[in-house]
Amino acid sequence: MSYTEDLSRYITHFIDQLTLSGVKHAVISPGSRSTPLAITAAESGEIKHWIQLDERSAGFFAVGLAKEKQEPVALICTSGTAAANYYPAVIEAFYSRVPLILLTADRPHELRDVGAPQSIDQNNMYGSYTKWFHDMMIPEAGMEMYARKQAARSVEESLRNHPGPVQINFPLREPLMPDFSISGLWRGERTFSPFTRGKLRVEEGELQRLAGRFQNRGKGVIVCGPQTDSSLVPAIEKLAKALDVPVFADPLSQLRTAGFSEEYIITHYDSLLRSERFNALLLEADYVVRFGAMPVSKAYLKWVQRAGDTEMFVVDSDSGYRDPSGVAGEFIWSDPASFCEDILPFLETPEDSWRAFLKSLDELAAETMFHKEEEGLYEGDAVHDLAPLLRKNSVLFVGNSMPIRDVDTFFPAMDTNVSILANRGANGIDGVTSAAAGTAASGRAVTLLTGDVSFFHDMNGLLAVKQYDLDLTIVVFNNNGGGIFSYLPQAGQTEHYEALFGTPLNINLEEATRMYGGSHRRVEEREGFIAAVQEAQAERGLSVVEAAVSREDHVANHRNKWTSLDRQITGKVQEYVHHRP
Repeated sequence: MSYTEDLSRYITHFIDQLTLSGVKHAVISPGSRSTPLAITAAESGEIKHWIQLDERSAGFFAVGLAKEKQEPVALICTSGTAAANYYPAVIEAFYSRVPLILLTADRPHELRDVGAPQSIDQNNMYGSYTKWFHDMMIPEAGMEMYARKQAARSVEESLRNHPGPVQINFPLREPLMPDFSISGLWRGERTFSPFTRGKLRVEEGELQRLAGRFQNRGKGVIVCGPQTDSSLVPAIEKLAKALDVPVFADPLSQLRTAGFSEEYIITHYDSLLRSERFNALLLEADYVVRFGAMPVSKAYLKWVQRAGDTEMFVVDSDSGYRDPSGVAGEFIWSDPASFCEDILPFLETPEDSWRAFLKSLDELAAETMFHKEEEGLYEGDAVHDLAPLLRKNSVLFVGNSMPIRDVDTFFPAMDTNVSILANRGANGIDGVTSAAAGTAASGRAVTLLTGDVSFFHDMNGLLAVKQYDLDLTIVVFNNNGGGIFSYLPQAGQTEHYEALFGTPLNINLEEATRMYGGSHRRVEEREGFIAAVQEAQAERGLSVVEAAVSREDHVANHRNKWTSLDRQITGKVQEYVHHRP
């Protein structure tokens, strides 16, 4: 048997097993050494393959696609620094629990560490940011079942416990072109499906104990941070009603757009927590049950660190310690939706005005935060106006820094089935556009809300939108720099502030958009913004709405609204405390 035949059987059995194990998409960055992997994935007929020339962009494209589809996506690249360009996306996937299968082509062992071109040390190159690493054997006769086992395991490892990335490194000798005319290359009669997956559940005795902890103490709060499990939404609603407690809904919790019961959902807790009076009232909470990651709100994190007598519970799907507050609490390792359902029979609904009063404050916050007094275009108004313009069953992908915080503060609760996603694993601005494009590759319409610096940082991500005619509307808040730094103590304090933190770009976004075949609209006032978004949402393909906003006005607008809300809350809380039984 020739080496070409060994190679062909080896790679086809590996790729075939990926499809049997549930991999439906592969993102490929072309190169020479990865020829067997890339061309076999394209030849298989069962994997939808996406070509991305820039590996950094490809990595984030796969993150967006895997996050939206909630299934593993394969990444294929050649040897050398190509694989190193995946690194930021690997880190994001690890922390945001997104399953990726990195298939990195490599030089054979005899060409490693001898100065061969395009050869670096790729063994376990992502370190602790991958859940599993395996350096494959050189293809040779009789290795088909070995290849299948490693393919099946790579999928299982990417999904087991908390999902995440895995790296499979392929040392490959020349010639690199497989021969697909060889008989028996693909499935044949021997397949390999060794894994059965179940959900972690809490035993009945522990459910009774936890129910007693909740019932005996009375005033509770459910918090739902970033998460993507749609089945958790109705489960949390049932639990909230059984306990008669409010639900603090992070914008990435999927609760705000799912038609969650209005009398239970609290969407403006970040603004409310800016009030010392509200903080003091919330310190009366007996317990907090959190689902999902830590919320975006920094005000919430600070409150948790002050709430010394409040019992903290974190429900997570498997063992892990995703709690940056440093506050002692109890981890409940269980499938979150199952936990909500399983504990219901042990609960009795208490009678208390706590939940209703907190909801009244949330309604007050909505009125205050959306009361417009400013001239021109302000990010908060734009987010509030954008929400009802989004197409039903579409996706809002949100950039980091100020956009996600504006969405946290100003995006209302609706019933539109809009998924709200973001790269909140490492919270970086790299790859935001590519991740949104990958999300659009799932087939759903996507609107990306981002800033001008993030837009600039990942313009390469627009190439895939053009190549595959993806349906992506991008709303860019252009304040000519990094607006989030305006909230830091060093804002305006030194002569170097603008260069080091303000970072004005002074670039023409219309020219960049046109280069990738998109339409562009620049607006400077509220009515124009609404009209531009409506027009963009009616188009297919790449549409960019550039909202010209002011960095200087952003901080003042936020703080004025928080101050006004604090004044109104103080009187309401004093009245509530005075009259309650």
